[in-house]
Amino acid sequence: MYVKELWRYPVKSMRGERLSSAEVTPDGIAGDRLLHVRDRRGVLTGRTRHNLLGMSATTHQNGEILVDGEPWAGDQSAAAVRAAAGPDAELVRYTGPERFDVLNLMVATDGAIAALGHDGRRLRPNIVIGGVPGLAERTWPGLTLRIGDVLIGMLKLRARCIVTTIDPDTGEQNLDVLRTILRGHDGRFALDSWAAAPGVIRVGDDVELIEPPEGIDPPAAGGWIVGAPYTVP
Repeated sequence: MYVKELWRYPVKSMRGERLSSAEVTPDGIAGDRLLHVRDRRGVLTGRTRHNLLGMSATTHQNGEILVDGEPWAGDQSAAAVRAAAGPDAELVRYTGPERFDVLNLMVATDGAIAALGHDGRRLRPNIVIGGVPGLAERTWPGLTLRIGDVLIGMLKLRARCIVTTIDPDTGEQNLDVLRTILRGHDGRFALDSWAAAPGVIRVGDDVELIEPPEGIDPPAAGGWIVGAPYTVP
């Protein structure tokens, strides 16, 4: 097995950036989900503001986060966020654990993505593991991935939501994606995971599946929003 893809999402619910290498910290991938969108009622995500999922969030070489290529704190980004999420919407920087829906990493595998039959970006993974047969990832909860000195603990399969139905390029909705996950995979796909030992990982690095070492415990779950089951007609 090997690291096939690495992804970072500088703004929660916006389209992410593909990386060739990533620094894995106790707080997940460095630079991940440092900004979110809110209005006077609270945090806004792609679950209810689908247009956010079509916006691009990237990190400039100087570390500044860009929204559709513009500085996140600038007037153009502010206007774009309001157009996508509502007249009171604004971007806010926050680095607490709540910014992650559950844990601070999402792991997916190429075999499971192929079995799903849809673009794996819909799952919003941080790490995609290549060379995995079929749905083998469904047996991984409780195990650990070793990538050089980095250890990734895997807690459970992720309960999926309406976000998976939104095409990350066109913004079009395809409810069949979530129907497939609900009916064929118990509503769960990819793995809620966490960074158990830090370090740098690169695309192409070898990956080993191991039993968890002593003292490897998941952090407290995050999430501003407790996910409720979705009913898809």
